[in-house]
Amino acid sequence: MLKIGIISFAHMHALSYASALTKSSQAELTAIWDDVSTRGHEMAAAYQANYYQDLEEMLATDLDAVIICSENIHHKEHVIKAAAYQKHILCEKPLATEVKDAEVMIAACEAQNVRLQVAYPVRFTSAIQQVKELIDAAELGNVLAINATNHGLLPGGWFIQPELSGGGCATDHIVHIVDALRWIFNQEVVKVYAAFDTRFYDIEVEDCGQVMIEFDSGMVVTIDPSWSRPKTFPTWGDVTMSIYGEEGMLEVDAFKQHHLFYNDQKNKLEEQVWADDMDEALVEDFLQCVANNREPFITGTDGLRTLEVVKAAYRSNQERKPITIETIRGGHSQ
Repeated sequence: MLKIGIISFAHMHALSYASALTKSSQAELTAIWDDVSTRGHEMAAAYQANYYQDLEEMLATDLDAVIICSENIHHKEHVIKAAAYQKHILCEKPLATEVKDAEVMIAACEAQNVRLQVAYPVRFTSAIQQVKELIDAAELGNVLAINATNHGLLPGGWFIQPELSGGGCATDHIVHIVDALRWIFNQEVVKVYAAFDTRFYDIEVEDCGQVMIEFDSGMVVTIDPSWSRPKTFPTWGDVTMSIYGEEGMLEVDAFKQHHLFYNDQKNKLEEQVWADDMDEALVEDFLQCVANNREPFITGTDGLRTLEVVKAAYRSNQERKPITIETIRGGHSQ
């Protein structure tokens, strides 16, 4: 039985990962560290795990792996520490807030022979996997363009504090679409043009924007990553794609498989997805990676490549011109 620790419950996904661990037949959640002691004690009690106030004390135990759900700015520190103790790592996205930091993190894991997986659960949704099968079978012919969205609710908290998050909706939501498309098409992004703004809320980071991406085949993709869903929206957001090929087009709504729940207790309408749980599938894949000592399905390099696109988008917004990915790799954009 694999012993797993969670480093911080700052990110809301930590709750679903912890839940997935409780359902797993091959692992158990035995340790929790959190720099907010009240939250750490609460989560440890909820999941019947040991709470550690000292992270290195937790890492010195016989844990096989850790799941890192701290604020984005702390991912680098926590990945490097976990790697030093030779713990395999599932890190919440984005891998880091700067390209150079992601490179250091990957190198640290390689030096310690530690598996590093990045949390991109969208790959595990059945709709996205079916798209991959159709594209591999050339059902649409040569794909020319894609219009995609990853809208969301305003997450609030540290997500809108740039010193902790590294950015707003662009940091939070571009990566999911880019990772899915890199995997589906087995292509890399070569050029990015983006424009961001803050229109919906009085916050320090961007809450809306549009991103145009060119892949190496010439395929053009637009992404709307905005935190534009109203407070009454029945779920956190969406993942949609309109894929246009020479032989046809495909409409994708990754979370359309749901029931509507009129929740009088919470006085709100909720979407309850009945498709396979993508977070649970992500965690199970990570556990298999650790148990079988194989490469992760979603590697640290995958996290690096998506981060490069995000940094190119920010530079494009600042300079008002298209930015090549090679420029970001060479210049380590701030």
